[in-house]
Amino acid sequence: MTVFVDTSAIYAGLDQDDINHAKAKAAWTTLTEEATPLLTNNYVVLETIALLQNRLGVAAVRTFHEDIQPLLEVAWISEHEHRTGIAAVLAAGRKKLSLVDCVSFETMRARGVRTVFCFDAHFAEQGFNVKP
Repeated sequence: MTVFVDTSAIYAGLDQDDINHAKAKAAWTTLTEEATPLLTNNYVVLETIALLQNRLGVAAVRTFHEDIQPLLEVAWISEHEHRTGIAAVLAAGRKKLSLVDCVSFETMRARGVRTVFCFDAHFAEQGFNVKP
């Protein structure tokens, strides 16, 4: 069973001050020990790097790039998927629902992935199984 990995999970695992840090570390350990296939997309990679660089610095970006990203299959978003994500954002009309989230939902649906490692309520709202 493949698990999609969201920015919120990566960030929580790297920021020791994050409220979900302990849960994220435990979940990462379980997923890696079980050799669970992990999927993300390049929009999550971009969002994660920007967030890490802004909040935690370049050392955190390096850790992500060298230690975490190699564990992830990265799906590259097509123009069609981008347009579908934009349409979803506009249709939802919600300030807090991001393009990255909407594109991630599309990635998961297209790949038949039902489980996501995240700390973002939007995934549960879309009917996905959320870990932890």
